Amino acid sequence: MITQTSRRAEPAGHAMRDDLRRVFGHYPSGVAALAATIDHSDVVLVASSFTVGVSLDPTLVMFAVQRSSTTWPMLRDAPSIGVSVLSTGQDHLCRQLANKDKSERWKDISRSRSQGGAVFIDGACVTLECSIYAEYPAGDHEIVVLEVTGVTADTDQDPLVFHGSRFRPLG
Repeated sequence: MITQTSRRAEPAGHAMRDDLRRVFGHYPSGVAALAATIDHSDVVLVASSFTVGVSLDPTLVMFAVQRSSTTWPMLRDAPSIGVSVLSTGQDHLCRQLANKDKSERWKDISRSRSQGGAVFIDGACVTLECSIYAEYPAGDHEIVVLEVTGVTADTDQDPLVFHGSRFRPLG
């Protein structure tokens, strides 16, 4: 059943923001961890806004990050960023990697690194090694376009899907 609401999507009070979060949450998305080694420490950011297929020539992907992020300014300076599309069953890793307490993010999480400093979560269904191609302001977020320089995929693994404020398997 489809219901229609005729509210305008203008900046408004908490009620409108809550409605938008609920409506936007009804659109399923994959979950990606973006990570790199910065000053001998691994830094990670989790994004449910990650999008592939932006361009094939050059090969571009993108995600959106809140301007208030304290992690993105660190990752932005990395020469190479690893994107790990998390697999079904890795929802616990997603929650941990997104922990507000940055000292807890990597605890007991198996990962690998490229020579360029990109960090990849073991067991991810897709990994991409990327560099920043462009950034664009977008309201309270930045849209970050990444150029893909390397790719691997485990086609036997399904991606972790976030829908309706919870993680779900495909199918």
